[in-house]
Amino acid sequence: KNKVDLFYKLRHVMNELFDLRRQLLSGHLTQDQIRDVKRHITVRLDWGNDERFMVKLNKNGGPKNPEKIDRLCALFTDLSNRDMKRDLYIVSHVIRTGKLFQFQVSSALSGTSSCNNENEWCQIHENIIRKSSTKYTAPSTNYGLIISLQLLRGEMELIRRENPMIFNRGVAVTRKLGFPDVIMPGDIRNDLYLILERGDFERGGKSVQKNIEVTVYVLYADGEILKDCISLGSGEPSVSEHRSFVLYHNNSPRWGEIIKLPIPVDRFRGSHLRFEFRHCSTKDKGEKKLFGFAFTPLMREDGTTLSDESHELYVYKCDENSTFSNQALYLGLPCCKEDFNGCPNIPSSLIFQRSAKEMLWISTQLSSTKLTQNVDLLALLKWKAHPDRLMDILGRLRHVSGEEIVKFLQDILDTLFSILDDNTDKYGPLVFQSLVFIINLLRDSKYYHFRPVMDTYIQKHFAGALAYKELIHCLKWYMDRSAEVIRQDHIQEAMRALEYLFKFIVQSRILYSRATCGMEEDQFRLSIQELFQSIRFVLSLDSRSSETLIFTQAALLNSFPTIFDELLQMFTVQEVAEFVRGTLGSMPSTVHIGQSMDVVKLQSIARTVDSRLFSFPESRRILLPVVLHHIHLHLRQQKELLICSGILSSIFSIIKTSSLETSVQEEVEMMVESLLDVLLQTLLTILSKSQSQEAMSEIHYQHLLDNFQSKEELKIFCVFRNLMKLSIFPRDWMVMRLLTSNIIVTTAQYLSPALHKNFTEADFDFKVWNSYFSLAVLYINQPSLQLETLTPSKRKKILDK
Repeated sequence: KNKVDLFYKLRHVMNELFDLRRQLLSGHLTQDQIRDVKRHITVRLDWGNDERFMVKLNKNGGPKNPEKIDRLCALFTDLSNRDMKRDLYIVSHVIRTGKLFQFQVSSALSGTSSCNNENEWCQIHENIIRKSSTKYTAPSTNYGLIISLQLLRGEMELIRRENPMIFNRGVAVTRKLGFPDVIMPGDIRNDLYLILERGDFERGGKSVQKNIEVTVYVLYADGEILKDCISLGSGEPSVSEHRSFVLYHNNSPRWGEIIKLPIPVDRFRGSHLRFEFRHCSTKDKGEKKLFGFAFTPLMREDGTTLSDESHELYVYKCDENSTFSNQALYLGLPCCKEDFNGCPNIPSSLIFQRSAKEMLWISTQLSSTKLTQNVDLLALLKWKAHPDRLMDILGRLRHVSGEEIVKFLQDILDTLFSILDDNTDKYGPLVFQSLVFIINLLRDSKYYHFRPVMDTYIQKHFAGALAYKELIHCLKWYMDRSAEVIRQDHIQEAMRALEYLFKFIVQSRILYSRATCGMEEDQFRLSIQELFQSIRFVLSLDSRSSETLIFTQAALLNSFPTIFDELLQMFTVQEVAEFVRGTLGSMPSTVHIGQSMDVVKLQSIARTVDSRLFSFPESRRILLPVVLHHIHLHLRQQKELLICSGILSSIFSIIKTSSLETSVQEEVEMMVESLLDVLLQTLLTILSKSQSQEAMSEIHYQHLLDNFQSKEELKIFCVFRNLMKLSIFPRDWMVMRLLTSNIIVTTAQYLSPALHKNFTEADFDFKVWNSYFSLAVLYINQPSLQLETLTPSKRKKILDK
């Protein structure tokens, strides 16, 4: 178009963008500087998008000064990764002089289509998406919509800080219809979504079908119309009534209109929706005659709200002279078939008569953190209204759907602990069972992402300062009964919930201690010690003849490592280590209790070694002996070698990273004493590394010899001889063979002085020295050292090594 000025402006802006991008990528900017640079980039991008919008419209033959619609900037929140993986569509409708003439369905900004069939407009986008209709045509180039999308990731506050230009333009924040994947405590919401689906109406003596308009009102119990509680769209001002669009000469209109009703929680009870139907005259544009109405309460008598489903409402006849000033005249009537069944004795002489052939269909969907559609959950949350039914109410919590429980998680937990405070002796066990049920619900993969919500509640909202006493009491009672009851499902559920039960116990004790300046500390410590006695009791039981008990022990062992961090909040590292050592030591010292139980036992030990508790030297000194004991048992029997090797690998890694600590020498001595005879090959691999060679010194070998019961136990020479005799490595693996020889020499260097010190002439042992010298002969004569038999190139390679 020969717009030279625009070209130079664009070139200048592009150069600025390149420079700003270069600054971002340099990595030398402070956080404030990064924010400023991003702000400058946003301004320039907005300018470029505006110019592109203008140029594209002019290129397509559009008006020279097209109308720009900016209050249409919306931010859609609560979208999860799962939502983004689905096909998301943007549906836009353009209406001119009351007629729908254009719409857009966009998955990847896929263009614009037009339609003149008003009867099908409510399902146009579904037809386009499903490709179920070919009736829609592309409009002329004079019309078009341009939509741009930008994906923003992160928390809302972070997005606000990093994208100020978006929010400065009056962006409409639009929440997901329904709940996000995670509902955090403090996220209060109370939105009712209403869909005007369709209606069936009589012609009413007219020669042609009616032009029907529906007006929607929300009314309070006293008949007052609730002001500004109808939202027609995100960013739009709320209104007090909604008028549907009118389909020309159609007695079976399908609207498909969605409106949001942000009704205050305290106004829900007693309020109702009223739908008024009017015929709009085509002759007199201002004439609209009332001919009927429908209604539905928002809340039932039991306190639950309208269910999320389609509702078929009765239509009652009326005229312009009818008055709605006294809503009691129609609220006593049935609003639907289900309501009719509930009130059979309806007098026939009424002001409003039901039209037998006329109906209205609506759908509702409630997105509320304060109102529920579940009668059992409502009874729990309102338990003070029926304290005599509380035992039954608590028992019915298991019948509430998981979706409702996670939605009202904070309110449910608050209610449970208020019940516990009200009467611990009477309701304590039932509250404990309910808490266990909720905790285990969050273990389900479907609700696992709500665990952070539980964590946030415990840290910031939980206020049960006395709860720890009953939780410890119930947990101990369950464990103590594991030896006598046949069915142990409830005990196993409690074992699986151990992590969060301890979170509640510890946080409760912290709150109590904070409020009382540390009172009853001794009683608390004693109760924890007694609880661990019960834990050890469960694990010490012989489960070989009871599959049920095996499952109980397995559930306990699986959960046990998850409580370490909680205990470290209340006890010293040494105290927690003693608790854990006693528990691991209580497990049967045998590998014949069943393979599955062996695996669970070793997995629990593996998680103990990988825990933060094991990273402290003072706790490793306490825990390492019992860990090595169980590994030794399994290695002796050649059982579960893979898990054992994983545990040892973790221990070796910790020792290597802690090589500068004085405790490492003692830990290496423990491992040498416990595992050298069954795991020499593993230790030799460790010794082959220079860092570990320094950790293994003559002192360790001396300590090993000092602790042998007899000289016959000195089997290290036998192992070395086998290494020399057996073809462990292929013949051409010269480097590995020489590495083995090098390790043997290194070990012998340390062992020789120790042997001289330990075995004097007075107690000379012929077998020991015979093993020693036999090994020396084998070593000297091994094929790997006969260099004259090698090729010159391989000989040079070996000598270089």
